[in-house]
Amino acid sequence: MRHPVHTLQSFDQIKLLADPRRRALLQLLMAAPASLSGLGRQIGRHPAWVRHHLLRLEQAGLVERVETTAREHLYRPSARAYVVQALVIPQARLDRTLVLSGSHDLAVELLGRELAASLEVVALTNGSLDGLILLRQGLSQMAGCHLFDPVQLEYNRPFVAHLFPDRPMALVTLAERVQGILFQPGNPKGIRDLSDFARDDVMIRNRNRGSGTRLWLDASLQMLGIPAEAVQGYPSEVSTHTQLARAVYQGEADVGLGLQAAASAFGLGFLPLFQERYHLVVPEENLSQPPVQWMLDHLNSAAFRRRASQLAGYDTTHTGELLAVH
Repeated sequence: MRHPVHTLQSFDQIKLLADPRRRALLQLLMAAPASLSGLGRQIGRHPAWVRHHLLRLEQAGLVERVETTAREHLYRPSARAYVVQALVIPQARLDRTLVLSGSHDLAVELLGRELAASLEVVALTNGSLDGLILLRQGLSQMAGCHLFDPVQLEYNRPFVAHLFPDRPMALVTLAERVQGILFQPGNPKGIRDLSDFARDDVMIRNRNRGSGTRLWLDASLQMLGIPAEAVQGYPSEVSTHTQLARAVYQGEADVGLGLQAAASAFGLGFLPLFQERYHLVVPEENLSQPPVQWMLDHLNSAAFRRRASQLAGYDTTHTGELLAVH
């Protein structure tokens, strides 16, 4: 059986499930549909409390009401809830599911496709910072990030040490990758550097807040003295490098900041600006989980390193290197 790779790019549901009370309600419904009063008895809560949280879950598209002939409606999980079931039922993680939060990456997608025959990968592409926060909340098993600390002049370790001061963590290098300015073929706008983002005739497509790419762009614009409101299209966000490249390719934007590999995939022009290190961040207690072991074993294989190095701008020289953070 082949397992799909699920990429979730809307996080209203995930944020709701950060509340353990709502996770408990949804877990009960995934075992069997239930009424409002039935759920109240099972969870030991007043029906008004249950109604409030069920409404929130229903508004987020995770729960739906079933018409019955009885006086009370039955509630059941929606199809969307089963996509995120690994976040609701922790036992599912220990078998054939890997939940990976954080920054979007094309080599991570490659890993997921190559492991799809034996492993279901749920990729939560919510940006480096939010990915680490979900990992901290126990809603993922590992997180991908590329956050540069300008004080300590290194990627990721200072952020992980700050967010996880109470537990040992492992940082595994996925790859080093090149980011820069993506623009339309032939460079019709004459893009030369980042200062062109402030031109009145240039429309950008931005990455989501909390992503490492967005943080780098914001810091760079600040250094150039360019306020965000001076950049056309700055509030328009996408969650992945692929979405950004597609927007430029389709003429919805003139430029964006993203991966060289994404520009290459769409035949776009590209101006390299910096190389960064992308880490997979794993709590040490998760290293013994079979899905995590399968992912890291495949990451360390010569075959994967060879294929990942074929992505434009990817350097796999340090792929698989482990850095412990205590």
